[in-house]
Amino acid sequence: MLRFDPFSDLDVVTRGLLSSQAGSTRTPRFMPMDLCKIDDHYVLTADLPGVDPGSVDVDVDNGTLTISAHRTARSEDSVQWLSNERFFGTYRRQLSLGEGVDTAAISATYENGVLTVIIPVAERAKPRKIDIAHGGEQKSIQPTTVDSA
Repeated sequence: MLRFDPFSDLDVVTRGLLSSQAGSTRTPRFMPMDLCKIDDHYVLTADLPGVDPGSVDVDVDNGTLTISAHRTARSEDSVQWLSNERFFGTYRRQLSLGEGVDTAAISATYENGVLTVIIPVAERAKPRKIDIAHGGEQKSIQPTTVDSA
């Protein structure tokens, strides 16, 4: 089966224009991530292969979740590059969090090049059942009188 991609030639030209000299530091293009909701929390997973775990940073400020990480370039001067396609530098993603998120309980782990961020739903935003009082169950309120002396 032959697949036709009308943009493949454009991608080749764009890569050529955006890439710099071989062996130089280039800015990472993106941080691929997935986001899903499981029960009462969101799970964000981001691919960060080759990133030093100490450089991974997850911050929450004013309803914005910011993920940043840094991959350093090789510092060997005697390297003769035959192919240099991996990007080095700082990765950064920002997501706006809704009102229904418990920002104080967000947690993160970094294992085997994958960052996992658990974002719990706030208690006030969780679905709940509202009790309905039936007419026969309501108590009547009797007015009270206060004696004035």
